[in-house]
Amino acid sequence: MGGDPRSEVFTTIAWDGGTRLLAPDLHISRLFRHAERLGFNLPDNLPELIFEALSKCEIPGESVVEENQAPFLVKIGINPNGKIELVPRVNGKWPNQMTAISLSAPRWEGAVRGTKHGDWTPYFDAREVAKEHGADISLLFDEESLVDGDRCMPVLLDNDGIAYYPKPSEGALDSVTLEQIREGIERAGVPIREARLTLPMLLRASEMIVLGSGLGVQALGEIDGRVIGQPQGRLYQAAHNAWMNRLQTAWMSLEDLEA
Repeated sequence: MGGDPRSEVFTTIAWDGGTRLLAPDLHISRLFRHAERLGFNLPDNLPELIFEALSKCEIPGESVVEENQAPFLVKIGINPNGKIELVPRVNGKWPNQMTAISLSAPRWEGAVRGTKHGDWTPYFDAREVAKEHGADISLLFDEESLVDGDRCMPVLLDNDGIAYYPKPSEGALDSVTLEQIREGIERAGVPIREARLTLPMLLRASEMIVLGSGLGVQALGEIDGRVIGQPQGRLYQAAHNAWMNRLQTAWMSLEDLEA
């Protein structure tokens, strides 16, 4: 995947290895939103096409994760002609406290920014750079602001007791994982808002977490060797509990989706 951003829209979704995906309704809604921004339409029967293709997917290997992560992932890509490609993979296991390095965020023109599109190579490259530096992930900065992660959305708990995540209006992706657990986080007493995440906010943060379909909810312990707050605190516990509930209740087959 590389080159023309408008050549594809995609999402990566958790798969149980059988007939069910995690929150496919939310992922499919985002596919339609992002495709519109990229300038093309998706087939009206996209859910049926996705699940038909899913029925032909083979389990790519043995699951290696624990109960706090989905066993498998499927990348679902659709081009402007409506051609669908599903690529399954085994989900990876992560440490209890993740480490990150900081990199410059890639830039695309207006409507493309903040979508999952066909020029995703800079994100894949950022993952490799993290590995080369002995880190788990890269966090992507636009000048002095944190806008994204290479495979995740970063969220911090500020010293005012409010959790903040990067603004989609400034290039961040609209996270389906956050959409699933936001209500649970707030019910646990942690307000969550979008904001420009500046360096001073990161340095004074009480804790940070990262979210994603593969990661689930993970604690972030340090960035560029600097310890960030106290990992696995209030925010992590609230987000983790909400995520575990989704892993128990949000799996859907095509029949569930159409019900």
